[in-house]
Amino acid sequence: MAQLHKKFTDSQVKDLFSRYLKSEIKRVYIQEVLGIQRRRFCQLIKRYQQDPATFTIQYARHSPTRCLAPAIERNILKELTAEKRLIQNKDVPVRSYNYTYIKDRLADAHHQKVALSTIIDRARKHGFYLKKSPQKIHDREVSTHYAGELIQHDSSFHLWAPAAQERWHLITSLDDYSRFILYARLLKKESTWAHIQAFQAVAFAHGLPFSYYVDSHSIFRFVRGRDSIWREHALQTDDVDPQWKQVLETCGVKVTYALSPQAKGKIERPYRWIQDRLVRSCVRDNVTDIRNAQTLLAHEIHRYNYRQVHSTTLEIPDVRFQRALREKQSLFRPFKVPPPFKSAKDLFCLTWERVADPYCKISINSIPFRVNGSYPDDKITLRLYPLNAAVSELRFWRKDHLLDVRIIKNVDLKGVHF
Repeated sequence: MAQLHKKFTDSQVKDLFSRYLKSEIKRVYIQEVLGIQRRRFCQLIKRYQQDPATFTIQYARHSPTRCLAPAIERNILKELTAEKRLIQNKDVPVRSYNYTYIKDRLADAHHQKVALSTIIDRARKHGFYLKKSPQKIHDREVSTHYAGELIQHDSSFHLWAPAAQERWHLITSLDDYSRFILYARLLKKESTWAHIQAFQAVAFAHGLPFSYYVDSHSIFRFVRGRDSIWREHALQTDDVDPQWKQVLETCGVKVTYALSPQAKGKIERPYRWIQDRLVRSCVRDNVTDIRNAQTLLAHEIHRYNYRQVHSTTLEIPDVRFQRALREKQSLFRPFKVPPPFKSAKDLFCLTWERVADPYCKISINSIPFRVNGSYPDDKITLRLYPLNAAVSELRFWRKDHLLDVRIIKNVDLKGVHF
C-alpha cells in the first residue's frame, strides 16, 4: 500500500476525487497517479464522499507503550543489585556486569523472559553500568577438521565458590573441532587418578580420540630439571612417561604438549566463561559444598553445550558435534578392550614394574604380596585400579598373562599418589 501522505497533499488528492465524481477523469488514471489498487481507492473515495471538508490522508502512528510487569521490574533490579555487590566484594573474582547471565537467571529462576536490551536499559538508568575496557579482537580459528582429532584437556585451580573459603580444581576436556565440553568436574584435590578418570569417562561416552593436547604439568609430562632432585640429570625431558601418559599410549591416543600458556587459549576461554557464571551462581546460592557447586557446574555446562552459540564456530557446540558424527567427520574410535587385556581396569589404571624375589613375592611400600603362578626373578606388572575411596584392585601381570587379582585397602598404600 502506497504511503500517500509522503507523496501527495490533502488538496491534491481532494482535487482528483472531485474530478472523478464529476466524471472528468476515470478511476484507472487516478489509481495509476496515486499508485494504489482498486480496493484502496474505494476506501478513500468512500471516506471523501462522507465528509469532503475533513477528509485527509495524513495520520498519526500510535505505538502502544510496553510496560514491564512490576514483578519483572523488581527482579531485574534485584539481580543488578546482586551483581553490584559481587563487583564491590574484593574477595570475589568478578569485576564487571554480566547482563546475559541476568537474562538467563530471570528465565531459569523466575521463569521471566526479558530482552537483553531491556536489562541493559534498566542498568543504565539505575547506575548499574561500568564502561568496558577495549578488548583485543578475537581472531582465532578452528584448526582441526574432525571431531575427536584434538581434545583440549586442562585443569584450573580457582575460588569457584567464595563462601566455601577454599579453592577447588576444575578438570575439563574439550573437543577442539566442535568446542563441545566432553568432561567437567570439580575436585578438592588434583591427582593423576583424577585425570585418568577424566580420560576414561570420555572414552566410555564418546570413544577414543586421535590425540590429547595438554600443558607440561608434571602429571602429564616429565621435564628435565623440574621433576628430578639430582643436580646431574641422567634422564632427559620425556625419557620417563608419567602414569597418565602411559594410559593414553596404551589406548593408542597421541599426546601433544602446549609450549606456552598462550597456546592453551582455546580451553582458557571456556574456563573464563565458566568461571564468570559459576562464581556468580555460587555466590547467589551461598554454596559452601563442592557437591552443590558441581550441580551448578553441570547446569552451566549444559547451557554451554546445548544452548550457547560459540563465538568462533558460530554454532551451538552440540549441533556441530552431532553433525560431525552423523556425517562421519570424526576420528573417535569405539572403545574396546584390546588383547591380551581382560578388562578396562587393565587400561585405566596406575602401573608399576616389580621383580619377584626367590619366594615369588613382590612388595609395594613394604607390603609383601605372594603372586600365584609366578617364579623367582619374574618381571611382574602391577596394575592398580581404585574401586572407591576405601579399597583398590591390584591386578598382577606377567607378560601377556593375568596371574592374580587382589583387593587391598587404600590406607595400606601410604606413599602411593593416586
